[in-house]
Amino acid sequence: MEPVIIVLIILVVLVFIALIKTIQVIPQASAAIVERFGRYTRTLNAGLNIVVPFIDTIRNRIDLREQVVPFPPQPVITQDNLVVNIDTVIYYQVTDARAATYEVASYIQAIEQLTVTTLRNIIGGMDLERTLTSREEINAALRGVLDEATGKWGIRVNRVELKAIEPPTSIQDSMEKQMRADRDKRAAILTAEGTRQAAILTAEGEKQSQILRAEGEAKAAALRAEGEAQAVRTVFEAIHAGDPDQKLLSYQYLQMLPKIAEGDANKLWIVPSEIGDALKGLSGAMGNFGNFGGGGGGGGRGGSVPPQGPGERREKPSID
Repeated sequence: MEPVIIVLIILVVLVFIALIKTIQVIPQASAAIVERFGRYTRTLNAGLNIVVPFIDTIRNRIDLREQVVPFPPQPVITQDNLVVNIDTVIYYQVTDARAATYEVASYIQAIEQLTVTTLRNIIGGMDLERTLTSREEINAALRGVLDEATGKWGIRVNRVELKAIEPPTSIQDSMEKQMRADRDKRAAILTAEGTRQAAILTAEGEKQSQILRAEGEAKAAALRAEGEAQAVRTVFEAIHAGDPDQKLLSYQYLQMLPKIAEGDANKLWIVPSEIGDALKGLSGAMGNFGNFGGGGGGGGRGGSVPPQGPGERREKPSID
């Protein structure tokens, strides 16, 4: 092979390599740091970029999207000298590719160490109970410290989350017993409250039932008394409408008196004023009847009744 052909091949290869190094395609949401002879020159943004081959070099490619970094559990001592293990998750985003490259050697490791240190400072000022119930407060305090410290590194901390806070095993057992006792206490309180409400409702129902029953009985008694009174008035009106004589009227009065006294509601009843006259009339009628029915042959109204001798029996006249 002639030397000229070899030289041409070498030139073609060099040109091809130069073209490859000249054209740089940067993906979306990414950035690249360009150095010339080891010195920062510029930052390449997303798209097609041209650099000087063999002079400019790509130092670092950085993802500008939000990143999620979980950190392993870290032992932290609380204010009451209890060791808890805390898992954290950091959501961060690179806002300045140049600062993230030159201001800190490894921003991931730096964020992790800063998170651990800040977390220990925050938890060290809280007791265990407050630590377990103040996640939002811890997250806000941790995010504020991290965001302020990482700003000069070209990093923005968007969120900090505590995945888990694990107290010591002995404390966990005590907490479980306390929670179980609290649940039993609440269950007993709810049961007692339910029983009390049921008793109140039952008593109220019985009271209402007794009231309704008493009202019903009172109304029934009133209706019965009214009916009996109406019946008596009807009978009296019928008797008076028939224009009876004194004897019949007296007899009907005497028949109605037991009926008037039969009702349970008739604790007190009033004898009509006419009953006195009726009884007088009836007494007179009974006396006249006795005179009329005397023994011997004297059957007239003015006849005398012979006296009853010993051993002689007189029949009592009956009133039909």
